[in-house]
Amino acid sequence: MKRIVLPLLGLLMFSCGDDPLPKPKGYLRLEYPKANYKKTSVPLPFSFEKNELANPITTVKSLGKTNGVDVKYPNLKATIYLTYKAVENNNLDSLLRDAQNLTQKHTIKADEISSNLYENKEANVYGMLYEIGGNAASQSQFYVTDSINHFLSGSLYFYAKPNYDSIYPASEYLKKDIKRIMESIKWKA
Repeated sequence: MKRIVLPLLGLLMFSCGDDPLPKPKGYLRLEYPKANYKKTSVPLPFSFEKNELANPITTVKSLGKTNGVDVKYPNLKATIYLTYKAVENNNLDSLLRDAQNLTQKHTIKADEISSNLYENKEANVYGMLYEIGGNAASQSQFYVTDSINHFLSGSLYFYAKPNYDSIYPASEYLKKDIKRIMESIKWKA
């Protein structure tokens, strides 16, 4: 009996230790190259600087007229869609409302939407950047205008099911590119 009880007692004494602790969640560490920006001319009345990581710009036409450009990032599976519209016949309020409504459509899936006002009086560029948190289809939206002749809106979309945790690093990287686009806009004529 002692032969059985003594080893069991010893086993119980040494097997009881600290309670097991769950391991913290691991996060994927993604590193992107340092952004190098280069001035880009497009067949529209503005120019801007784009990250060299992006593919050459694709122009978008409707009714035979160029009205937008797509800045594609194939390695990040993302595109920044830029749409240009002329300010005419007092349509600025309508253009602003359309851009804001497009952002508000994401409230269904968004956890939060924050807005950041942008103003560059020297370049005559005024706008707003919306950062959308959560599993929304677009993580960033923006518009810039000179309030007289030009209006440019932009949206960031990924070619993947919106999963905020997965696309967050790429979204943060591209948010810097969007800010650079806004800051480097130069209106032509």
